[in-house]
Amino acid sequence: MFRRPTAGRRPLATTALTLVLLGTLTTSAWTEPHQSAPHVRTTHVSAAAGSATPLSGYAIQSTAKVSDPAATVSSPGYPTSGWHPAGPRSTVLAALLADGLYADPFYSTNQQKIPKADFQVPWWFRSDFTVADTSERTYLDFSGVISAADVYVNGKQVATTKDVTGAYTRHELDVTSLVRSGTNTVAFRIQPNDPNKNLTMGWIDWLQPPPDENMGIVRDVVVRRGGPVALRDAHVVTTLAVPSLATADLTVKTQARNDSDAPVTAKVAGTIGTTSFEKTVSLAAHETKTVTFTPAEVPGLHLTSPKVWWPAGMGDQPLYALDLTASAAGTASDTAHQTFGIRDVQAPLNSDGARQYRINGRKLLIKGGGWSPDEFLRWDRTYVEDRLKYALDLGLNTIRLEGHIEPDEFFDLADRYGILTLPGWECCDKWEGQVNGGERGDPWTAADYPVAGASMAAEAARLRDHPSVISFLIGSDFAPDATIEKTYLDALKAADWKTPVVAAASAKSSPVSGSSGMKMTGPYDWIPPNYWYAKREGGATGFNSETSAGPDIPTLDTLRRMMTPAELDTLWKNPDAKQYHRSPSSTFATLKLYDNALTGRYGAPTGLADYVRKAQLAQYENVRAQFEAYGRNATDASKPSTGVVYWMFNSGWTSLHWQLMDRYLDQGGAYFGAKKAGEPLHIQYSYDDRSVTVVNNRHASAGQLTARATLFNTDGTQKYDRSVTGVTVAGDGAHSTPLTLPASVSGLSTTYLVRLTLTDASGKEVSRNVYWLSTKPDTLDWDNTDWYYTPTTSYADLKGLGSMAQAPVSAQGSTVSADGTSTTTVTIRNTGTGKTPSLLTDVHLVDAQGKPVLPVRWSDNQVSLWPGESTTLTATYRTADLHGSAPNVRVSGWNTAERTVPAQ
Repeated sequence: MFRRPTAGRRPLATTALTLVLLGTLTTSAWTEPHQSAPHVRTTHVSAAAGSATPLSGYAIQSTAKVSDPAATVSSPGYPTSGWHPAGPRSTVLAALLADGLYADPFYSTNQQKIPKADFQVPWWFRSDFTVADTSERTYLDFSGVISAADVYVNGKQVATTKDVTGAYTRHELDVTSLVRSGTNTVAFRIQPNDPNKNLTMGWIDWLQPPPDENMGIVRDVVVRRGGPVALRDAHVVTTLAVPSLATADLTVKTQARNDSDAPVTAKVAGTIGTTSFEKTVSLAAHETKTVTFTPAEVPGLHLTSPKVWWPAGMGDQPLYALDLTASAAGTASDTAHQTFGIRDVQAPLNSDGARQYRINGRKLLIKGGGWSPDEFLRWDRTYVEDRLKYALDLGLNTIRLEGHIEPDEFFDLADRYGILTLPGWECCDKWEGQVNGGERGDPWTAADYPVAGASMAAEAARLRDHPSVISFLIGSDFAPDATIEKTYLDALKAADWKTPVVAAASAKSSPVSGSSGMKMTGPYDWIPPNYWYAKREGGATGFNSETSAGPDIPTLDTLRRMMTPAELDTLWKNPDAKQYHRSPSSTFATLKLYDNALTGRYGAPTGLADYVRKAQLAQYENVRAQFEAYGRNATDASKPSTGVVYWMFNSGWTSLHWQLMDRYLDQGGAYFGAKKAGEPLHIQYSYDDRSVTVVNNRHASAGQLTARATLFNTDGTQKYDRSVTGVTVAGDGAHSTPLTLPASVSGLSTTYLVRLTLTDASGKEVSRNVYWLSTKPDTLDWDNTDWYYTPTTSYADLKGLGSMAQAPVSAQGSTVSADGTSTTTVTIRNTGTGKTPSLLTDVHLVDAQGKPVLPVRWSDNQVSLWPGESTTLTATYRTADLHGSAPNVRVSGWNTAERTVPAQ
């Protein structure tokens, strides 16, 4: 057990989960600049049975500026001059930002200038939709209201804040009797949000929270049409034969509901692939029945040789589709569609009590990152997809979402790309108010339990068919008590939830689910690379649900986009200064621990550029060590590592900590350190015992390999060299140790370099890894470990890197483009005539103005080359992101002068 002050993180340490996600610079495609009357497109609703049409946007206004009664505001034709346009999924502040009311909140301290008082009163969200035919029934179907709302249709109240409360609860309102031919109006009076008092979402210590606390509607409000019989809750329960994977049984379930005042005989028919099935069901007036199709009834639902869904890197990601139709008196009344995947997930506790995931019978090390949405919950599918592609580029297999559970499209993308997801409730606010000890969050009242149950039921029903979802974490820092757990488990059981339910992301137990099998021992702030190899605290043993060495300083390009010159000056000069772009937590307000280590290990920075280059070097070595340690220990016989979630994968705003890439998707040392560690076949150095290990993350074994380790002084003088041939390593994360570096080497400088290479039988280099080390190691004070870090009593001496001679590097680039995608190929060469390598040589794709072209996926980057060595790198990106410019490449490095060359 570790102590957590009430103002800190865990007093604020968690994972990112979200309702809706971040947009790049816009909130939706249709919003327009501020004008006297908002241009909000009227939604034209289809009359087709089974149609589901999202509202296309809203006009919004503060109730402080609207004196008319609700019946008037919510009636068609009400004038909205002076209101603001909002997208179909929008917080209040997201809409006001899009309308140009405030300066860029991601820059400097602009967000502090936005008045909080404007968001402490309710706001109206008003939208019009047209219906041509009123013979069909009409429903409003929605979730994502933050924090609660009164709902009106055509001047009549159809729900109150007691009915519509909680970010994750789902609501279906039958408004058939109110809807008329022509224009109709729906209006939501949204209540202010307080995540410590409402079961919604907060930001803990991830970023400076938005002044509106995300009040708004952040998921689609859908207008559904249909006949007398409605189909709801359609899903498929899959059972895969493990380990053979030879067969799978599918059970189809749906709710058939008669919404008319008379009995109905309905036919429910469906298809999955070439298999068809149907049933006739009699429904009394307003009766609901569960309609089930089993393999015993429908032999086609027993599959032989099923197409099995695998995580990326383990196999393919095939998806199946369920289509259902309900008919009454021979006329289609409603339809339902659901995609699903066939896979099996097990997560038993191993002999050490750690949770060990198995997908389709095969163990895997969970390697993930904590996800953050945009600070203003703006959804941008392209931006989300770009980040998920980055996850694959890094060799990660999992995204953890804490308390910000994304919309359906997010999980559709995860399914398609084979990225596992770990959604769950968040810490440090109302969600754990009953059990979180001294942390924030009001204790629950009787009214909270049904909201929590409805939230769980809605999310379980939404997520259960997504093969990418492999668990739900019903607690984060704390496990729920018996009453809360029962509320969750009853909802999960009713939803046919089959994947593991985890009590907490920390080492907690709940009465029914039992031990979490996870640990939340940090660190969250700077520790040295050798920390990760200790099988204690946050080191590489068990399942660490959130952990990193804290600060991740962005590239100089990004820093200049997010901070003023004066702020940048303070950044490198004053470790004690509070950094607005770090965290609202007092624990993480400054960069003192990080800056002290940077100075102690590399030497005091001489300027901003020197500070940033040292930061990239430090972040590369630390992030690489974190993933390498967990990778090496995954198949250990004693206390193996089973999972590690980097805290965090990304940030929802312009941040100085907890991110593998920055808000603009630029990549620095943290990114490429993780990418190096994530190589499918990888050679690495162990900080604890000096062993050189080969880790094979592929399924197939690898043999006839040659491992080589060479040690150099910083001037490039070789001091040790050894090769081992005939190296063999099994697959699925196994490792072998072909050699161990000697404890001392004659003539080795205090700061020295280690180059590791792995070549195949043909002599082709398949993995290369370069370390900068010291004969004086970092020394940890384990006895004084706090919840967020372990003190370092003495630093490794890496100052010798500062005396490395300059190494000239040439670069030649060319670009080809097709189908909207460009690939730039760059060959870089150390043209020096001496012995000095070019350390951590970075290649950035830039436009004619020198601005980074982002996002971009590099085959490799931040490489180290000895004189005469060269390597060829490729960068893949959208051609449109050049914005008509010719591509260039900017080359720089630790001891390589910056230069830019054309790459046309």
